Order: sequence, then C-alpha cells, then structure tokens
Amino acid sequence: MIATPLILALVPTLGNPGALPSPTEAMVSERTAGDLLAIRAARVELGNGETLKNAVILIEDGKIVTIGEDLPIERGIPVLELKENQVVMPGLVNAYSRVGMDSRGQSSARPWVKASDELYPPSLDYGRVLEAGVTTLGQYPAGTGIPGRAVVVRPKGATAEEMLLADPAYLKIIMASSSTAKGYISGGFKKADQWLEKEKKNKAKWEKAKEKYDKKKKEWDKEKDDEKKEKDREKVEKLDPGPYKPIDPDPKAQSFLELREGTLKALISIRSAGDYLHLLDAIGEEEFSWDLRVVMTRSMDIYNVKEQIGEAGLRVVMEPEISLHPGTMRQRNLSAELARAGAKLVLVPRSDSITSQKAWLRHVGEMVAAGLDYQTAIRAVTLEPAELLGVGDQVGSLEVGKAANLLILSGDPFEVGTEVEVVMLDGQFVHGEVDL
Repeated sequence: MIATPLILALVPTLGNPGALPSPTEAMVSERTAGDLLAIRAARVELGNGETLKNAVILIEDGKIVTIGEDLPIERGIPVLELKENQVVMPGLVNAYSRVGMDSRGQSSARPWVKASDELYPPSLDYGRVLEAGVTTLGQYPAGTGIPGRAVVVRPKGATAEEMLLADPAYLKIIMASSSTAKGYISGGFKKADQWLEKEKKNKAKWEKAKEKYDKKKKEWDKEKDDEKKEKDREKVEKLDPGPYKPIDPDPKAQSFLELREGTLKALISIRSAGDYLHLLDAIGEEEFSWDLRVVMTRSMDIYNVKEQIGEAGLRVVMEPEISLHPGTMRQRNLSAELARAGAKLVLVPRSDSITSQKAWLRHVGEMVAAGLDYQTAIRAVTLEPAELLGVGDQVGSLEVGKAANLLILSGDPFEVGTEVEVVMLDGQFVHGEVDL
C-alpha cells in the first residue's frame, strides 16, 4: 500500500520534542522528511486514559514528535495507512518478570543482589515476548525474603548495556505473616540505624582530630624560629587526618538507607490481608516509597484491606484473574475492586510462559468484561507499570518525546481473537509486515 502524499502541519524544531506545539496549532512551512514516518490510524489508545480517532502519529529518530487527530501529512513523508479495524496502542510493559533468566535465588535477605547481573541477551525468550507485544520488562532476582534489586530492560540488544533502561527499578521484598519476614524489614532499617550511629562516631572522631591538627598547624604557622619550624614540620603533618572518609555501610544497610533517602523504592509481595497488616506493623513509623505485589490465588481475602490499600494510593501488581470468595463459589474481580477503592492497578501476565504473554491482553479483557474500567485496564498494562518501574517519562504511553514503542492490533485490544500484527520498538519495526 502506497500512501498519497499530503501536507502536514509540522514544526521547525522536530529534533527538540520539548519545543513542540499542540497538534491543533496552525500549519507552518514545509521541511524535508529526513527519517520521519507517519502512521495514520482510525483509533489510537494513548495509554494515559485517552483515545484518539482518525489520528496521525509522527515518528523521528525513534521518538514520537507529534500526535493528534485529523492532521494532514507533509509531502515526502512515508505514511503507514492502517485499516479501519486496526488499533494502535503503546507497547506492553511487564513490570514483574523473569523472562530469559534461570537462577534459583536464596531464602534470605540479600538486598544487594542485582537482577542486571544475570541478564542473558542471547535468550530467545526476549524475541518471543517482543513478538507478543511486550516492549519493556521489569526483571527481578529470584529468591524469597529480600531477593534483591530489579532492573528495567528493552527485550532486544546484543549486550546487557544495550538492553538496559534503568537499574535498579525496585527492591523486591517478600512479606509473610511471620516474625522472620517482618524481621527482614525491621532488621534492615535497624542495620541502617546502626551504620548511621557508627558513621556519627566516625565523623566525630575525625572532627576532633581535624580540630587538633588545625590548632597545631596554626601555632606552627606563627612560629618565627625557622630551625624549630622545620624540626616540627613532620610532627605537625602526622596530625593531619586528611579528607573525611565515611565508613562503608553494611550491604544490607545500604539498601535501607537508599529507601529512606528516596533513591530506591520497594515492591513488597503479599498473599493475604494478614500479610498486609503484618507489613504495616513491620514498617512502623518508617517512611519510604513502596508498592504492593499481590500474588493471585483462586481463593484469597485481600478485599478485606482494599480500602486501606486504596487510601494509601498504592500501586498493586497482580495477575488478571477472577477469584472466588473464600468458602463459596461467588466470583470476585479483585482488580476492579482495588481500582475502585483508589489503588493504581498494574496487571501482569499470569506466568512467564510465552503462551501467557500472548494471552495477556485477552486475560485483561476478561477482567474488563467482569467490570474493570476499560481505560484503567489499558493503563494497567502500559503507563502504570512504566511509572512503577521509574521509566514513565520514557515509555508506557504514546506522547510527544517518548520512545516510539507501539503495537498495531487487528482489533480492539481486549476482544477475543485480536492479534498483535506489528510491533515497533524505538521507532523500528521488529515484528510483523508493513507496506509503505
């Protein structure tokens, strides 16, 4: 299919997305096409809660440079004209995955472990999930207790460095209704306090030595007897404590210090309402950024604390599954219940299998059919997980300045039978066939 060239309302600063006007501003002079590509679609889901009709997406150098409804297209720019039934949406963001990884991990607190150290770019699974429409992965280290730090990757690249988007993404913590699990959290902050106390004493010792040195140095500087001054030089120099050197923190303490400082956030996994209450008790008065991973089971009672979770404004990472009210056959859509309570929903595939990745949107569609708000569901597989991973300014929605990671679907994202026909990653088609 060859698109008929039209005229596009562009701007003279396409290389500077921050300077772009809104898509509705007046037409300006033509410019050369360069590496531009325009995609015209009858329907575009932006991922941020909005839907565009009869939209044009303009892409340059792997970024979205403008997007809007009913835009004309400048002569000379290649145009991908989509069919009426095709829908465009952001690439899927799986915030909780171990695709391409095979280590077993340990049952202990090892917050210094980095998932980025076990990335294996040659894994064929990365290409397979990319074909399923997953353009961003949050990958966590294996284990229980505190397994370590997750990493954010694009599922394509010859080296780990090429794949890497952010490191760390979050500190993974497994919570249970036990003193051991609570101790992992409270004990981590206790180690942080112990380091701070040691550091306080270390600095006080240095300051005392520095004060003594400064005093002797001042006296030595005033000495007028050159012979005596030279004689005392070495003695004075030995008193110099040098620049201050903090003591190295315990590896366990370091992560909890970063949590307090806000340079690291936590994703804490629970399986029941009781786990959540134990978690609050373990956190106590500590203040740090954290979200919840709720492990879905067929019969669970997390609904008992949904209002508390909602009031806290937490993100909740969970599989798109219908559960049963304990002891009954009554079905519950916990994703919809938590969203209505005020939680920020992040939906992930039911497993790391390629089959589950391909069925991800269909499973989310089942939640929509059972009462989950449509735009909440779109956001739950795109922008919300991107925000959780700390890369929401780069991916997760189709907005000016963000990476051109997008999917072209054969129909509505949540309809049975809809397929991912084309995948674009950073402005490059990596799956499917297109005719320009």
